[in-house]
Amino acid sequence: MAKTLQLNFMTAAGRQTSLTVDEPRADLTPEEVEAAMQEIIDSQVFEVDGSFLATVRGARIIERTVDELVKA
Repeated sequence: MAKTLQLNFMTAAGRQTSLTVDEPRADLTPEEVEAAMQEIIDSQVFEVDGSFLATVRGARIIERTVDELVKA
């Protein structure tokens, strides 16, 4: 089962955006994730349409299962 960590942010212009991380560590805590998200915001590394990430909107783990029916 594939897992993805989805980090949701708001930009300074009020737009929603997200970053995803494949196969996150299984023992991540909400505090670690929130601290990492704040570091991402503070670093101003990411920009969306000329606007930097401004606030944490949330984070979640997404699990996905794929069942192949036909394999070529």
